[in-house]
Amino acid sequence: MPRRSQRLASRSMAFVLAGGRGSRLHELTNFRVKPAVYFGGKARIIDFALSNALNSGIRKIALATQYKAHSLIRHCQRGWNFFRAERNEFLDILPASQRYNEQTWYRGTVDAVAQNIDIIDSYDIDYIVILAGDHIYKMDYEEMLQQHVDSGAQVTVGCLTVDRHEASAFGCMAVNESDRITSFLEKPKDPPGLPDDPEKTLVSMGIYVFDWQYLRGKLMEDLGSESSTHDFGNDMIPEIVAAGGAQAHRFEDSCVREAGKPAYWRDVGTVDAFWRANIDLTNFDPELDLWDTDWPIWTYGEVVPPAKFIHDEEDRRGSAVSSLIAGGCIISGTEIRESLLFTKVHTNSYASLERVVLLPNVYVSRHARLTNAVVNRGVHIPEGLVVGEDPEEDAKWFRVTPGGVTLITQGMLDRREAAK
Repeated sequence: MPRRSQRLASRSMAFVLAGGRGSRLHELTNFRVKPAVYFGGKARIIDFALSNALNSGIRKIALATQYKAHSLIRHCQRGWNFFRAERNEFLDILPASQRYNEQTWYRGTVDAVAQNIDIIDSYDIDYIVILAGDHIYKMDYEEMLQQHVDSGAQVTVGCLTVDRHEASAFGCMAVNESDRITSFLEKPKDPPGLPDDPEKTLVSMGIYVFDWQYLRGKLMEDLGSESSTHDFGNDMIPEIVAAGGAQAHRFEDSCVREAGKPAYWRDVGTVDAFWRANIDLTNFDPELDLWDTDWPIWTYGEVVPPAKFIHDEEDRRGSAVSSLIAGGCIISGTEIRESLLFTKVHTNSYASLERVVLLPNVYVSRHARLTNAVVNRGVHIPEGLVVGEDPEEDAKWFRVTPGGVTLITQGMLDRREAAK
């Protein structure tokens, strides 16, 4: 019998799909999966899904990993090791481990869940929340769980409301007046409008709520299917929609935000989007509130000293304006504007940074001048390097994006040095 006296979140688990490579981030995911990519000065992308679950009251979490997972696993071991099994709470990491045969890894999002049925059974849950681990947003899953139970749906799909003319890039939902999903269309040329606003469309966030026993049966069916692609978006969700059992949940109904602010959700799956989302945090009043103590973004907190600014001379002043500077940084005679520096960055005299994202442990030598750039972890910027002023020259050595952002890695700099 369901335990009605408990909050829905306490009777639920979050299953986070964190195995995607994120190939559009190019060299940023050469050594780490997309959910392990850094974000916001000290966090990783995965921290948003995990923090949402924790803040929503979900204390049973599983994380399915596959592609280049070491950085992600290490981050979770260091930063998410505070769950206590004796309180019936945990974060289990579930790497693809060929549990069914020696040839089969996770074949898709459905298969990643199906291969762990026995583990999920041991959690003794009523509901399961399936999450993508690679988006930036703040959301109370308890609200979505409550709608799922109230609607009696077989699946509830988290949906963003977007302008209809922009919806063709997504999986789109046609809904009726009660937000029951009547059809699911993958990247349609003519997206369906909403009953209450024909110029808007609901698109899938890749977030699903199921009754566990119902989903368990569907997973067993999928395991035995030779025609399935073992994917929620391609196979299971359209099938449930066709049977009339899918409900849409609008993100704005559960988004955690200040009154009057828009619902914030970002897919930082390209270098341009990654750069823009980080630089937007330097705005006077950013849409994403990382200072909210009521809904904190938990992460691994390195033990580092405060940021340090030194030198106060003309053309050699350690300063930062409209910027975020993490702990452990030393800003030695560098002028910084509208930039975000992660932990343990060291910059030197007469250098300048404008609209630049520096990942941890970057070293910037004297007289370097960087504009509109992303610099990967551990890179040593050589003395006098100028980036962001001559796109043709930059493109000879670095990756220049369609939006004009330059991505710099140590390998690129080494090739540039070797060519001299």
